[in-house]
Amino acid sequence: METLIPFDYGTLRVVWWVLLGALLIGFAVMDGFDLGVAALLPVVAKTDVERRVVINVVGPVWEGNQVWLITAGGAIFAAWPLLYAASFSGFYLAMMLVLVALILRPVGFKYRSKMEGTRWRSRWDAVLCFSGVVASLVFGVAMGNIILGVPFTFDPVTLRPVYEGHFYQLFMPFALLAGVLSVVMLAMHGAVLLAWRTEDPVSSRARNWGRLCALLTALLFVAGGFWVARGVGGHVITSAVDMAGPSDPMLKAVSVQDGAWMANYAKWPLMWIAPALGAGGAVLVALLLTARANVLAFLASSLSIAGVILTVGFSLFPFIMPSSTKPQAGLTIWDGSSSHMTLWIMVIAVAVFLPIVTLYTAWVYRVMRGKVTEASVGGTPNSY
Repeated sequence: METLIPFDYGTLRVVWWVLLGALLIGFAVMDGFDLGVAALLPVVAKTDVERRVVINVVGPVWEGNQVWLITAGGAIFAAWPLLYAASFSGFYLAMMLVLVALILRPVGFKYRSKMEGTRWRSRWDAVLCFSGVVASLVFGVAMGNIILGVPFTFDPVTLRPVYEGHFYQLFMPFALLAGVLSVVMLAMHGAVLLAWRTEDPVSSRARNWGRLCALLTALLFVAGGFWVARGVGGHVITSAVDMAGPSDPMLKAVSVQDGAWMANYAKWPLMWIAPALGAGGAVLVALLLTARANVLAFLASSLSIAGVILTVGFSLFPFIMPSSTKPQAGLTIWDGSSSHMTLWIMVIAVAVFLPIVTLYTAWVYRVMRGKVTEASVGGTPNSY
């Protein structure tokens, strides 16, 4: 049956590495501005009406945007089962914290305007802000820990993942830097959307916060890059690599070398496009917001987010989850995937359904286009 598959096993593994990156970028760009808007809610909106304006910018679309996260989780489960098992066991408590934040968000959207009391609404506003900040922070901390290496190994007989760390170990200084970068980056994205989709005074406040967050994003991203180059040991495969070999990470040999996460940029110089987009896109956001070119600023913000995520992927390649306690157990795209047939069936599913989802999403945003104003939310007191 596998002879009918037009791509070899190694190629399909690379294809799914690319697709996983695309799904993560899609989630960060689409749902990222929801999280950013929630995080900025207390500082860009001062009155109840202004906060309703802010919430109604993302209220009608956040559910569709969150599908990207569900799809990415499903893809990891199906295409990279060892990655799914190791990451969800290692980041279990962190994932529970994210789930609490993401569960509270829809509750806040639905219940916030059901009562007129100031105290009631203020508490739900605080819940929405909490959900945006916490989810953004934990996502960034998780990425920082993957760069540092996650303390796990595999049982040599059953290949059952064994996590050897603890919850507080996740919050190392570099991981916290990555978490703060995630918060300000998504806040930048949310601020750009608010500057585009609202009117003054909310738009002006969002523009000011967007410029600040954009500059902080560029600064923290560059600082993180120097930290990785100078102070974080990277992993290098020292044995032969069989791109079509079995999914058994314990069959390879790995060494830890200073600066190894920068090796791919010397090998493939075009990869420098990713960090250039990450930092340059953020600086461009600040300039475009100053020029009130809001649509272009949103595109630049999206490119900056894509650049940051691509930088992580390019730096780690071919690793997708290195191990800090037993480097040999670190997962790569060659030894952590599902079977050849499974990857091919999933490619067919993506080819069929991704265009449908993309077209539907584009139609929804076309219907929802235009600015959200105090007048547009004034006639619907029981909405968001």
